[in-house]
Amino acid sequence: MTNDNLLVDKTISFAIRIVRCYQYLQNEKKEFVMSKQLLRSGTSIGANVHEALFGQSRADFVSKINIALKEASETSYWLSILSKI
Repeated sequence: MTNDNLLVDKTISFAIRIVRCYQYLQNEKKEFVMSKQLLRSGTSIGANVHEALFGQSRADFVSKINIALKEASETSYWLSILSKI
């Protein structure tokens, strides 16, 4: 983890938790479709935040952060569904 960016640290920690959740869903619950969607959206949040830090302009930064926000919303959706099955 880095010491200089709290958001990056939190998104890395979240991605690790998502990967562990995905592994649990695959191995224990034999849930393969929605767990894959969760993995993709949940790990994409941090990837987009990290990419935003190296944006070529303020507009590029804002665009990548907005994509991360959309991925977070999608992740919330998948977690809501998975928590009910």
